[in-house]
Amino acid sequence: MKQYFIEQRHLPSLTLFFAGWGMDERPFLHYHPADRDLLVCYDYRSLDFDFSLPEGYEDIRVVGWSMGVWAASQVLGRSCLPITESVAVNGTMTPVDDSRGIPNAIYEGTLKGLNDVTLRKFFRRMCGSAVLLEDFLTRSPGRSTDEVKEELLLIAKQAECLAPARFCWSKAVIGKGDLIFVPACQRKAWSELRVPAEEEDMAHYSDVFLQDIVCR
Repeated sequence: MKQYFIEQRHLPSLTLFFAGWGMDERPFLHYHPADRDLLVCYDYRSLDFDFSLPEGYEDIRVVGWSMGVWAASQVLGRSCLPITESVAVNGTMTPVDDSRGIPNAIYEGTLKGLNDVTLRKFFRRMCGSAVLLEDFLTRSPGRSTDEVKEELLLIAKQAECLAPARFCWSKAVIGKGDLIFVPACQRKAWSELRVPAEEEDMAHYSDVFLQDIVCR
């Protein structure tokens, strides 16, 4: 896992943002919380996490988006960080699952057919419209297709082998227009875990919503 400080002013409070699959820091460089530092996590080919980076903070707020919900659950379930709130956005703790995540057949099909063209098509579905896609592409991740394909493969392998995470989310947010983690699967996953969930009119990725929830 890679970790990148967007804001590091050594304030007492930190937002720990676990981004989605295929991301790096670039889509989020314009996120600037007023009174908190911001650490972005991405690249889940490994779940190795440098716990020295959030050391010393008195108040840590966690936001997980997409595959970042699973990654945060696995990493933070064994931590003693002073987490005061955790919000899961358009993801679940079971990322490859026929009824609580992305169905196996869809996940495998995405992995087998992934190339430069199909990755752009994925980003189009992620954004929900051509207009929002063009906005996303102005700050798209600088990672190669081969690298993010390897990440997708290793997420599935880790999710299959690792024990269920015990991390407790404060709440979940479900995008009504999510075409990646479909709303019905998110509802089922969070209902079974008794995590309160609210729904928003947005696609899988919404820069406006993510910026608001990460920077608040």
